[in-house]
Amino acid sequence: MADIAAITALIAPEADALGLRLVRVAMIGGTTDPTLQVMAERPDTRQLDLGDCETLSRRISEKLDGEEADGRDPVDGAYRLEVSSPGIDRPLTRRADYADWAGHEARIKFVEPQDGAKQVSGVIEGIDGERISIATPKGVRAFAFDTVASAKLLLTDKLINATAPLSTDGADKIEVDPRPADEVSEHIKTES
Repeated sequence: MADIAAITALIAPEADALGLRLVRVAMIGGTTDPTLQVMAERPDTRQLDLGDCETLSRRISEKLDGEEADGRDPVDGAYRLEVSSPGIDRPLTRRADYADWAGHEARIKFVEPQDGAKQVSGVIEGIDGERISIATPKGVRAFAFDTVASAKLLLTDKLINATAPLSTDGADKIEVDPRPADEVSEHIKTES
């Protein structure tokens, strides 16, 4: 098993040195396909290009290989390293995410049911200290940050507009689908 906090402490300086911010470090894939997943972004653009991914991946690999060579392997057994951007429907892993993405829709799953609910979906109102507020159709729900098992933004037109690339440098052509996001995601599901 991997100690994610220890791995994060090892690789955060590598991301920082590149001007990147870690969004999430997690082991996924279980025992059949163990994968160390590292999501990062540029703080000013919230984007990560292919060159950033390659450079960060190399630095993380070198750091973890060095630890292994010194007898301090932070991950038991074989695994894959996956470095990527958090994507448009990004996970919400830090307290600051709930302030940064206020006004956008999210789905939050709880460690233990909160007021009888295993999860809640709604518009993020923000975070005040340790309390996250989400506006749901049944009213505003507030709960402690440490009760969240996982959370992610939901794909909406508003989110798509908010995350449009700030720079198109290097892009041959950017096409925008005029359909609402829910129609596009439904089309993608039926094509798969």
